[in-house]
Amino acid sequence: MKRAIAVLPAANGTSPKAIDTLLLDYAQRQMPQGVYTALRGTQVEMDLPQPVRLCTDDCLILDDDSLVEIVARPEPLYEVRAGNPSDLARIAWMLGDRHMPVDISERRLRVRRDPAIETLLSNAAVKIVAIDAPFEPEGGAYARATTQGPAHDHECAHSEHDHHDH
Repeated sequence: MKRAIAVLPAANGTSPKAIDTLLLDYAQRQMPQGVYTALRGTQVEMDLPQPVRLCTDDCLILDDDSLVEIVARPEPLYEVRAGNPSDLARIAWMLGDRHMPVDISERRLRVRRDPAIETLLSNAAVKIVAIDAPFEPEGGAYARATTQGPAHDHECAHSEHDHHDH
């Protein structure tokens, strides 16, 4: 079994050659502990010296110097869109006030499905759609992503056109 010993943060426009891909949900990317099986069957034991926030397109550096790419696993979410930016900003504030992780984009918000949140959103002037998609919320004011290896601290990159969002 291979051990993950460091993280290579996603680089803009470059994609190193990975031997396999790990699909991890939001919780698994926040506290990556344990043993995971990647898509091509590579068994990876997380042995990172510090907690880390893994993001889509980051790579784990394994003890044999090979790489395994990280991809956010689709999860059950609500996608929230509004007719004007102020309505969307108001909803973002309401969700933040409840300490809900929120994936923020220019034209939409994504939040985990939850009956209480559904009730909150249904009373607002927004369009709500239940979807299954990758969830990469903002780190928040107190979150600090840590990495090990040749790069600096980083936040997950966000894009309106997630190439893993199908």
